Amino acid sequence: MNQLPRKIAEAFSQNIQTRLTGYFLLILLPLVIISLFAVERSRDILYEQAVQRTEMALASALNHFDLALQNVEEISTLIAADPGLNELLNKNSSSFSTSSIVDFSKILEQLSNSVSVNRFVSQISIYHQGSNMFISTNFGGRKLRSEPQQAWLVDSARRNGTGISYVMADSPIGDGLTFGKMTGTDSISLIRSMDLYNSERQSNLLIVSLNKSKLLNVLKTLQPAGTSRVSLMNEKGEVIIETGGYENDGGVMKDEMEVTLDSDYSSWRLALVQPKKELYEETDQLRLFTFAIIGLSIVLAIVISWVVYSGIASPVLKLTKGMRRLSHGEMNVYIDTKKQDEFGFLIQSFNRMVSIQKHLIEDHYEQQLRLTTTELKFLQSQINPHFLYNTLDSIYWTAKNYEAEEISEMVMNLSKFFRLSLNKGREVFSIEESIMHLHYYIRIQQLRFLDNFTVEYQLEEESKKVKILKLLLQPIVENAIIHGMEGKSSGGCLIISSRIEGEKFVHIRVQDNGPGIEAERLQYIRQELSLMGARNVPSLAKEEENIKDLFGLRNVFMRMRLYYGNESDMTIESAVGAGTTVNISIPLDRCESERKESV
Repeated sequence: MNQLPRKIAEAFSQNIQTRLTGYFLLILLPLVIISLFAVERSRDILYEQAVQRTEMALASALNHFDLALQNVEEISTLIAADPGLNELLNKNSSSFSTSSIVDFSKILEQLSNSVSVNRFVSQISIYHQGSNMFISTNFGGRKLRSEPQQAWLVDSARRNGTGISYVMADSPIGDGLTFGKMTGTDSISLIRSMDLYNSERQSNLLIVSLNKSKLLNVLKTLQPAGTSRVSLMNEKGEVIIETGGYENDGGVMKDEMEVTLDSDYSSWRLALVQPKKELYEETDQLRLFTFAIIGLSIVLAIVISWVVYSGIASPVLKLTKGMRRLSHGEMNVYIDTKKQDEFGFLIQSFNRMVSIQKHLIEDHYEQQLRLTTTELKFLQSQINPHFLYNTLDSIYWTAKNYEAEEISEMVMNLSKFFRLSLNKGREVFSIEESIMHLHYYIRIQQLRFLDNFTVEYQLEEESKKVKILKLLLQPIVENAIIHGMEGKSSGGCLIISSRIEGEKFVHIRVQDNGPGIEAERLQYIRQELSLMGARNVPSLAKEEENIKDLFGLRNVFMRMRLYYGNESDMTIESAVGAGTTVNISIPLDRCESERKESV
């Protein structure tokens, strides 16, 4: 995640198209912010207005409920204090007679008349403690035989006194029954004691049940849509009635609007819950149009930036890439363009400049190459006479001392050596071929020194196919034999090894166990090689003064630098009494391209 800002910053600073797109989007940013702010502000205003309208509607409905409850409570007061009804109830005892039936019929008739007075009353019932009769306008009269039910009704009458209380239909009363099951109602009911003004009154109970359907009709007028929910709750928070098209877990979710209002008269509460998606249905369409316009604007910004980029920045980028390729040494650079404007003229001028520069470099390179090749072949030709003299001298001393078959073997190896050395068809050979050719020379020297030294080849398999210059190793091996093996009667050892390091360099090492080089002489040799390496283009003309000193090492080092470049190198390690090691390093990429030249 930390790299993302850095990548964006790099793309913005290095890519013109990215900057153009960013600038266009930056211009659109204030418009996008204002548009989003306007949409969100309109949603807030709509929400506030909806809350205000809902509160007014709930207040009106709550006033309606309060008036209905006042009327119901007044009816209950008239019934509970009616002396005629109380007299009929009090004169009847536990004994049930014919006169009791007549009296209860009169009571029922009067209760029925009271039901018709208020449309919110569904039924009126009276419980007569003396006879345990339950008189109701809904089902007439019946005797309650359940003691828990009787006890609940008597206890409610005594607990209320002259007051009023409301009971929900699902309130339990005993025997596994609810109040609604006992009274035959599905709504809230008002209960109070009869004979209000008699302190010695019996525990007779008046029950006035409200009409649920009538209450629901009032709530439905408050419901703005089918998915909203309107609830009427009592002072305990219990739902009396509720209408709505969906259910939730009972709480208010963050995507819902809830408006509640409490009644000062009854402490009842009206609550309306409406999904905000329903409230914002029209504004959401406007919001969607705004997002569509923003998306279209972004697309247009990208398209316009691309058109501007293609017309102005793209030619500049092509020219930049062409200059970068030219700076890396690629001379076959050509930028194709069909433009006839200033950019077209600039690109065509660049193409002409590259073409002219290519011809100038090629002419100069060919001239330098011819000069370098001539000097390289001159250096290589010097090896042959020098070696020929040494070899003839070896043959002479062998013939003088032994006059044996070794002379013929030496001559045969010499013939094979010169046959390859004077070959004019090839200038490079693989390391394996070079070692095979070098072995002819080493065998001649072994015969000369009476086999007082042995040779060991340690060639890494991968390095055998690497191609190197002809006769590159011969001067180094010659020095190792002459200065390292001469004077030894036996036990001399010459080790020639090759290996590849990291797929970049091939290392060839020539190691002997001769007397070694004095420290002062070794420092001088290293200093001379360092001075030669400091020159950008080694030249034989600059070594004419010291041509007889370090001839073999100078020859090998100059040929390496001329052919393989400044990355090639030669190092010498030596210790007095321990021997000398010469290591040459050649870049592998320069070995892969074989130069085919004619002498």
